[in-house]
Amino acid sequence: MPFIETGFEGMKIFEPNVFEDSRGYFMETYNKMVFLMEAKIDSNFVQDNRSLSHRGVVRGLHFQTGISAQAKLVTVINGEVIDVVVDCRKESVTYGKSYVVTLNTENKRHLFIPRGFAHGFLVTKDNTEFSYKCDNFYHRESEKGISILDPMLDIEIPFTKEEMIISEKDKGLPTFMEVQDFLYFK
Repeated sequence: MPFIETGFEGMKIFEPNVFEDSRGYFMETYNKMVFLMEAKIDSNFVQDNRSLSHRGVVRGLHFQTGISAQAKLVTVINGEVIDVVVDCRKESVTYGKSYVVTLNTENKRHLFIPRGFAHGFLVTKDNTEFSYKCDNFYHRESEKGISILDPMLDIEIPFTKEEMIISEKDKGLPTFMEVQDFLYFK
């Protein structure tokens, strides 16, 4: 199972082997031993989440702090997203930098996001199903966020303001500079 380096310590793109024939396809989307041996990823996933979104939906950027921080393995079941992460690990050489990758039905890529990153996505196709595994349970009191529209992050948004569908909660997220005191991870 090939893993692609992203230039961010610990974060990798996983491209599963896909076996296709006249019936369709089969792929192994996760194997703990392969992730450990080939990519040195030793996460114990405890929660799976899935969302359905329409074109123009913008979700995130979200993260949990302290002992509630989460590593995630994200992918698209159907449709397409522009997946966005921001390194919030103060000791990291990529601190404050964003990484963007397209995940869709065709490329079947997965992105492993270690603890200490804010995560979000922009939906580019209607009826997109997004799936992610977490290595820690959701904890509302530890949840924080950063506005995906923060100009400092320099994230290219493929929609006009009128096309974007953003929750009220996400519309009120602070900038990266405004969350500096909350950036601690275990």
